[in-house]
Amino acid sequence: MSHRPLFRPSSLRPLTAAGLLIASGGGAIAQTTTPATVLPTVTVQGSQSAVQMQPPYAGGQVAKGGGLGLLGTSDAMDTPFSTVNYTSELIEDIQARTLADVITNDASVRTTTSTGGFGEDFQIRGFSVTSGDVGLNSLYGLLSSNRVPMELVERVELLKGPGTLMRGIPPNGSIGGSINVVTKRAQDEPLTRLTTTYTSQSNLGAHLDVGRRFGENNAWGIRFNGVVRGGEASIDDGKQDLGLGALALDYQGDRLRWTLDAIYQDEDVDDFRAQIALPDATDIPAAPDGRITFYPGTTLTQRDKTIASRVEYDFTDNLTGHVALGYRDSVVKQVFPISVNPVTLARQGVDADGNFGVMNSYYDSYTKTLSGDVGLQARFDTGSVGHTVALGVTRMSQEGGNGYSPGTTAVASNIYHPSPLPANALMRNSMQRASETTLDSIAIADTLSFAQDRVLLTVGARKQTVDVDSYNTATGAKTGNYKADAISPVAGIVVKPTDNVSVYSNFTEGLTRGAIVGATYANAGEVLNPYKSKQYEAGVKVDWGRITTTAAVFQLARPAAQADDANVYGYFGEQRNRGLELAAYGEVQPGLRVMASAAFTQATLTKTQGGVNEGNRAPGVPSRTFNLGLDWDTPWVNGLSLNGRVAHTSSSYTTAANTRTLPAVTTFDVGARYRTTVAGKAVVLRANIDNLTDKRYWLANGSFATNAAGRTVMLSAAVDF
Repeated sequence: MSHRPLFRPSSLRPLTAAGLLIASGGGAIAQTTTPATVLPTVTVQGSQSAVQMQPPYAGGQVAKGGGLGLLGTSDAMDTPFSTVNYTSELIEDIQARTLADVITNDASVRTTTSTGGFGEDFQIRGFSVTSGDVGLNSLYGLLSSNRVPMELVERVELLKGPGTLMRGIPPNGSIGGSINVVTKRAQDEPLTRLTTTYTSQSNLGAHLDVGRRFGENNAWGIRFNGVVRGGEASIDDGKQDLGLGALALDYQGDRLRWTLDAIYQDEDVDDFRAQIALPDATDIPAAPDGRITFYPGTTLTQRDKTIASRVEYDFTDNLTGHVALGYRDSVVKQVFPISVNPVTLARQGVDADGNFGVMNSYYDSYTKTLSGDVGLQARFDTGSVGHTVALGVTRMSQEGGNGYSPGTTAVASNIYHPSPLPANALMRNSMQRASETTLDSIAIADTLSFAQDRVLLTVGARKQTVDVDSYNTATGAKTGNYKADAISPVAGIVVKPTDNVSVYSNFTEGLTRGAIVGATYANAGEVLNPYKSKQYEAGVKVDWGRITTTAAVFQLARPAAQADDANVYGYFGEQRNRGLELAAYGEVQPGLRVMASAAFTQATLTKTQGGVNEGNRAPGVPSRTFNLGLDWDTPWVNGLSLNGRVAHTSSSYTTAANTRTLPAVTTFDVGARYRTTVAGKAVVLRANIDNLTDKRYWLANGSFATNAAGRTVMLSAAVDF
């Protein structure tokens, strides 16, 4: 089956035209930027649930609460989980381009891939979370599996720990945490904002953000975000181009609410920052310059189009139903480098001196995803006990295919002085179906409230069915199938001894679909059963008025997949992560905002086969991470604000035998913004520098790593018309 790009660059024109049409219609009232110390009522509704979006907390960088899928939207003080909900104000002020720029503000989160790479992967509570497992308005599978542009995002909702009950199984089975993005909606005040951007060395861009509400009681809303960006950015002689069009419609009636999102993303990257295998038997070489790619000549082209809609209806004041459905079509084409022995072409990583061989291949892939959710939420009392009962049914169907054309020659290279990729004499193979996956689930939960809401008990369970077919991409023949189901329970409790203190605990189970065993193992083609991960957590949250502090302890464990002595691949052993998390966010005093956090993680290999590596630290998991971010409105210049962030990550092992380590690293980011008025128009000028000291360091994902981006300067000017 042959595939071609689903959208061409001209496909962006209708969405751009829609944005210009919105800007030309409606009132020409400029939306001035609200000072950070003022907390206006947020009127965006309906993106996830029947309640309004939670307002910003003091300082405006995080919200008072957020969405939890099946459980709806609620204040963070009322939930028995550890959550952080980042606002669009923070996204704009740090000039965030992707999710990594936002969620790494929490010390429990670290990125394992670099800016300008193939995609974004994260580590939450010591376990991997891929960008393909990010939800769009609580639906999985509808966002780019490479990068999520922040220009279309109103909120980023982070849940630490498994989110199976709340949102079901993520497509790639991440269990360390759950990330959901909430798209922008039109607000009551008309908005027409043009932002121009610069990223060093020569990446220029423009972002148009237009929103209007109209009709009786402003019931109808339309919001458009369009982005064009291109040029050399974080890699010398590379190119990072983006075209984005995101159209959001909504209707907010007395009982009926409706939303629709249409998103087109077109990304072209030359010389992307790929990973390389680290050595097992030799020392790890020092990280190279952050502006180097190991593989000059790589290309990545990604085309994504998504449409998603949600309808909610209040049958009564205490009974609400919803239906949500979305579809995504994605094509990715890349020149795919592989590190090999330059003579034998066998897979081989870099040595202690930075030497390796590289072979050039083509790897193209497509994904078609249909994702849906139907649910009811009822509120009632039984005597003195209040109930909020939620029932949900979800389905995600995903077809994936690829075309792989391996190279036949290799060249010697070095990470400090990389050689251009060798030519690939083969033609690109057409993309053929490789897998079909269906994830079905039904869930029920009840939040019981006692003692005038001083005690909140949540119990629930989700039954998930996993059905996977695998196919030979050369012949089209089915090569494997499995269908299995499991029930994932959740229990959580919140106790409020006072109005501003919440003590909570929870038990959650995550469910991950089983992998298909690769061709190099004795049981090749076998489909492993889905597996469960279990989390125990307890914590306390204290709202001091303008500062909230949190503390949590947790244990999260999952089976570890590896090969035994007979080269049979399966679940042998377990990785158990235990940790302590501390955080504070809000406004220390008017005009001085803070986000501070620390995470202490003990990641241990247990139940290992034959006792090999028993008790060792799990590779790739730092034992200590710290973040401190400050944002200050200066008293000497009206409208001038300064900000900075320091992030520390301790050393970590790269092997299960704990024989090789990556050193600890501390990075610094700084920024400034100036709010003013020019010719009656609100203007915001921003300047940020990431990795101020140009620190050279590795970002590791298991036994693979990439060099982190070097010092990066970002400038922008936003004007409200």
